[in-house]
Formats: sequence, structure tokens, C-alpha cells
Amino acid sequence: MLKVSDIEVSYGDYQVVWGVSLQVDAGEVVSLLGPNGSGKSTIFNTISGLLKPKAGRVEFEGARIDRQPSHQIVRRGLAHILERRRVFPYLTVRQNLWLGGYHPEARAHRVETLKQVYELFPRLRERESQLAYSLSGGEQQMLALGRGLMSRPKLLMVDEPFLGLSPAVVQEMKDAFKRINAEGVSILFIEQNVQVALSMSHRGYILESGRLVLEGESEALLTSAEVKRVFLGG
Repeated sequence: MLKVSDIEVSYGDYQVVWGVSLQVDAGEVVSLLGPNGSGKSTIFNTISGLLKPKAGRVEFEGARIDRQPSHQIVRRGLAHILERRRVFPYLTVRQNLWLGGYHPEARAHRVETLKQVYELFPRLRERESQLAYSLSGGEQQMLALGRGLMSRPKLLMVDEPFLGLSPAVVQEMKDAFKRINAEGVSILFIEQNVQVALSMSHRGYILESGRLVLEGESEALLTSAEVKRVFLGG
């Protein structure tokens, strides 16, 4: 479904990603892991068209997308939930969600998709008239995820979905990811907690200083000495 081939990304003269390749197959949940500053968010921003690679290519369902603007990539079926939620603070919950289904294919199904989002996150239905800034951190994360789902994605990319959340809300979000994936949506996500990330993904990729150093099945990565070295040193 998603194929990233040998991408290199720079901010001006400063290169931050070197020759990274990864893929996500239909129905998979894949985690992208690495210490802070390793290039994870840069890779996500490159996939979704917010940044352009200086080398390499990004393909989605066989079509090259690294030369396309973000709104066209969303329309193809790839949604990107940015780190720290980025909701519209002075719009209501319902208005935030409604904006998520702006492109023509999603717009035709907004009523149906909104009902599905409310079934996934009943708290959003209860608070649909509240301004987004007044929600708790966990509720804002639900809103950001729900807004992404309103575009009816085939692949959902989520940057740090559990950042700053209580253990109870983390579990609620993990359950939501399972339901989303069970309904046929592939997921690629970034998470700092290696144990949590690998426990809910089929495969993982490990970055260090902008380079891919390890990839494999989640069970194998959980016991890998190299993973421990990357995150704990030594």
C-alpha cells in the first residue's frame, strides 16, 4: 500500500534523513520508532507531502505521490494526524470533525462517517457543541483522530498518539486503533514507548540519527539487543 524508497530529506543545507526505506501493506499496523530527533516526524511529513525529499520516492497504491500536494494525497486515501493534536481551538467538536471530510469523496459520506466516529468515541458526541480548546488532552487526541477518519482513509498515519495521556486514556486509544484496523484501515504510527508500540503493531522500523538501523516483526524487535542499545545506550 505504502512504499518509501531511499528517501533523503534536508532542511536547507542540513540533512536529517539518509536513505530510509519502509513499507506498509494493506491491513497492517506498523510502528516507526527511534529516539527524539531521529527523523520520525520528518519522514511522516515527507510521506504526506508537507516536505519534499531531495532524493528517493514515495508511492501509495502503486502511484508516486512525493511530487503531489498534500490535499491530493489525502484525497487518495492517506490521512496524517500530526503530533500534539493540532485541533482548531475555537471551532466546536462537530465543526472540527466536519472539516476533516472536506474532499469530494469524503464529503458525500460525511453524515455516515460522523456517526461512525461518534460510535468509536462516544465522548465526542457528548461534547459536539464544545469548543475544542475546552476539551481535555485525551479528548483532543480523540478529536484529532476522528477528524482524520472523516477523510475516510485507507492508511492512517499518527504521530505520537499517546503523548501526555493517562494510562486509562492510552488503553482507550489502543482499543480504538484495534477497531479501526479491524475495519480495514492500515496504520503507521510513531510512539516513544517501545513496549507499547511493538505490542500493538505487526512490524516495526527503528531509526537512529536519521538512518534506518533495524526492522522486523514486533515480537523479534521486543527481544532485540540492538533495540535496547538504541534506546538505552551501551
